[in-house]
Amino acid sequence: MTDPIRIAYLTGEYPRATDTFIQREVAELRKQGFEVETTSIRRTGAEHLVGPEQKEEAARTFYVLRAAANPLISLRAHLRALRNPGAYFRALRLAWQTSPGGIRATLYQLFYFAEAVVLAAYLQDRGVRHLHNHIAKASCTVAMLCHEISGIPYSFTLHGPDIFFEPIRWRLDEKIARAAFTACISDFCRSQGMAFAHRDHWDRMHIVHCGVEPGRYAGAGDRAGNRLLFVGRLAAVKGLPVLFEALKAVIAQRPDTHLTLIGDGPDRAMLETEARAMGLSDHVTFAGYKSQSEVAGMLQQVDALVLPSFAEGVPVVLMEAMAAGLPVVATQIAGIPELVQQGESGILVPPGDETALEAAILRVLSDPAKAADMGALGRAKVARDFNIESEAGWLGQLIRSYLDGAPPTVKRPEGGA
Repeated sequence: MTDPIRIAYLTGEYPRATDTFIQREVAELRKQGFEVETTSIRRTGAEHLVGPEQKEEAARTFYVLRAAANPLISLRAHLRALRNPGAYFRALRLAWQTSPGGIRATLYQLFYFAEAVVLAAYLQDRGVRHLHNHIAKASCTVAMLCHEISGIPYSFTLHGPDIFFEPIRWRLDEKIARAAFTACISDFCRSQGMAFAHRDHWDRMHIVHCGVEPGRYAGAGDRAGNRLLFVGRLAAVKGLPVLFEALKAVIAQRPDTHLTLIGDGPDRAMLETEARAMGLSDHVTFAGYKSQSEVAGMLQQVDALVLPSFAEGVPVVLMEAMAAGLPVVATQIAGIPELVQQGESGILVPPGDETALEAAILRVLSDPAKAADMGALGRAKVARDFNIESEAGWLGQLIRSYLDGAPPTVKRPEGGA
């Protein structure tokens, strides 16, 4: 029996209540025989530790900034890295060369270099053979520099949408070029990465969906036909003011309609004020962050999930809702049409169009039989193409293949992961 492969995961903050898909991926890779070290640049706030899964992961995670702030740990890491001065100074030059310019940005690049030195020492001490990063911004810069210092290969999951707003600043081209491979969450996401990557690197850009555990969401409860759910950050990009306008119009026809918002964010106070001003206080509940189990329980109690975002990747919350047999109403953007089949497993509307959103909500609430059919089709779609077991299996296959020097030649296995 071969020894298990020890890999590490890195992201900016881990674990977070908003990124439970990363925790699921880590857990599944562990089930499949990988030894996974979790590392994070920063510690997450207590508000993100909303369930036992998050608390357990937080306790076993290595926090780079905390270690780098210790002068003794930092000095030892730099002295260790300087045993290979060529790699050390190549990484330092790379940090300088990939700066977007300006004193502040260049200073941050030097911070990322210092973090990479500390991370490299930790990974080498732990015998890590491969580093995988989620979110292609600052933490991926650290992963790239860590690779240059340590020689440990890295890969990253490319999500979007925010990285595609500033791909040059974050040197997406350089990260794709230096990574062993890039895992893209959708064909749309891959195409955006290809737009900035040299074509010589396109073959190393594979499709690996984020995934859910369909069994966690089985067995829908009784549904009253008047309850809507939103799960996500309370921020302008999620389109909540548009949803409030649509909800007000829906209530004029169906006065018992109620919307629950799970999540928190920078615009919560403003949105609460807006809801009161629109006379929606009795129809909207701000529930705050909830654990994975609590979200799964809530999905059994509502009639539809609504996600009116202006920018997304492929939202995991849509997968969770569809796995729970719910019809979904979402915007027709980015990779969402690769998950939601228009008129079959949900309804897609133009972003920012409250009239279309109102009509879609009324449609799913007014036709329970059609809503049930949509939910069944959605659940089948998620079970087939967005199951965390198969998606993590494909990611694990990619890691093993690239470590063995025999990478696959397909962007995704035929018929799914």
